[in-house]
Amino acid sequence: MYCSPVADVITSHGVRHHQYADDTELHLAMRADNTACGLSILAACTADVKLWFMQNGLQLNPDKSEALIMGTANQLRAASSLSSVKVAGVDLPVAEDVRVLGVVLDRRLTFDKHVSAVARSCKYHAQAIRHIRHLLTTDLAQTLACSLILSRIDYCNAVLYGAPSGTIHKLQRVQNNAARIVHQAKRRSHAHPLLKQLHWLPVEQRICYKLAVLTFKIQHTSEHAVALGHCGHQPFHFSMCRSDALTSANDLSAVLRLQLGTLCLLKSSTVTLSLYLNLG
Repeated sequence: MYCSPVADVITSHGVRHHQYADDTELHLAMRADNTACGLSILAACTADVKLWFMQNGLQLNPDKSEALIMGTANQLRAASSLSSVKVAGVDLPVAEDVRVLGVVLDRRLTFDKHVSAVARSCKYHAQAIRHIRHLLTTDLAQTLACSLILSRIDYCNAVLYGAPSGTIHKLQRVQNNAARIVHQAKRRSHAHPLLKQLHWLPVEQRICYKLAVLTFKIQHTSEHAVALGHCGHQPFHFSMCRSDALTSANDLSAVLRLQLGTLCLLKSSTVTLSLYLNLG
């Protein structure tokens, strides 16, 4: 791609990264009790990235970017004085959450805001289907529910593996409501037999099924080696991406989002620093 050489610039600063299509992920680890070193590396790296963009006729808009610090409660308290991050010469205020490829990441990686956003969107479409349900056949109603509601529930649902039951239950209520609409059942009718008739797995089982499919593909397709490289040779350790992976008292994750014209995500591991570059 036209921006793929920027990987050499990022690597020269010791920042881990991953590029796919027009997106790039960079990962930088920091300690919660000593963020100055990580921030200085980030500032130097983004300054060089901005220079590379300028030399190649691209515009970086760091002032339109967002920064997010992620970690456990103790880590976030230790880094509470960090209210802004310098990126390409611009001080970015630390946000409460950022949206990455349709997924809302919050500071604790609880995904509560993401699930709430998905549930809100699904309820809007469920209400629209309910209004015209009497005009639809059962098969057509089921097709609409799958395309407008279940597709949103299933999108990136692997990140919800190991999430609290209360978080999963929000999406389960949405699916139950969709099943009642398809069958024109009463609002308080039991949803389990309706889901069984529609051959719909409950939300928690849909998440496990998604992980099982991904794991099978990793182990049995030609992309095996590449996928294992991104999984750190631990394809079953999916909980690593959740807040329970941030168990060290001194580990912290920072996510930065830089908007240009394409989306680039920069992540890290110990204390993770992620940048989202948008090329314009």
